[in-house]
Amino acid sequence: MKYDIHQTTAYGYAYPVPVARHVVRMVPVDRPRQRVVASRFTVEPEPVEWTESFDFFGNRVAHIRIESAHTSFTVRTQARVEVDPADLPDPEATPAWEAIRQSVAESLDLGPDSPVHHIFPSPLVRICEEITVWTAESFPAGRAVLDGAVDLMERLHREFTYDSKATEVTTPPEEAFAMRRGVCQDFAHIMIAGLRGLGLPAAYVSGFLRTEPPPGKERLQGADATHAWLAIWCGTQSGWQGLDPTNALRVSTDHVVLALGRDYSDVAPVGGVLVGSGRQKLRVEVDVVPILDPPAAPAKPDRARRPPA
Repeated sequence: MKYDIHQTTAYGYAYPVPVARHVVRMVPVDRPRQRVVASRFTVEPEPVEWTESFDFFGNRVAHIRIESAHTSFTVRTQARVEVDPADLPDPEATPAWEAIRQSVAESLDLGPDSPVHHIFPSPLVRICEEITVWTAESFPAGRAVLDGAVDLMERLHREFTYDSKATEVTTPPEEAFAMRRGVCQDFAHIMIAGLRGLGLPAAYVSGFLRTEPPPGKERLQGADATHAWLAIWCGTQSGWQGLDPTNALRVSTDHVVLALGRDYSDVAPVGGVLVGSGRQKLRVEVDVVPILDPPAAPAKPDRARRPPA
């Protein structure tokens, strides 16, 4: 699939802000199965300093400094991205979850792609006994790791209600779990907390969903904003497998990765510090439009002359 992505994130401030420093992660990068054909990224007002780098997990990060009084801050991203279909293994053919736990616990790999970074508590995801006990229902002894993870995802989708007013960006997963309500960030954090409670590596992924579904398919929840899901490590053969608990989907061509990390704090689209007071308003607009290749031209008839008799 090829997509044109247009995202606008706009903050409005009650009073002028004289100084601000922002950390922005709003541009996708090349990843396995994903190629960025072109991208453009702008901000308003004009910054006095702008530097870009890549963080430990390979996310593209812009550090922006503004020193003129402003009542709004706007980030606009345009990108064209190609996404290949995922290799979706049979969940029951993946290794037993205990084997994955053991192999990761014994791993000495500390590279950015290593699952070791995703088995420990992180700034926004603590190990919670209640969530761990609930997660363990999907992982009886000997069950294949991806089979258990898919079952967990489907249970969460059945038992929890999508409610954009129930939580905030700082709500810990144990609170969303107790309410059985939340948004994509909460659902990803809950699954990550539960999987890590069992010693299984789970990473947080932010990105985009295609805005319009294919013919005959329902529109996916969360397509109008930056979306979130998780990836679980299933061993060296199957690698990282994406799961979207908000929509009870295994991740393939409908999802475009923006950034990944241990939890939302590693991938927040906009962070930083500003000097000011009063309330803020946030507006986010996202369009992920499939680019359909033109139909192939009909084959030309064979006009070769017959050889002379």
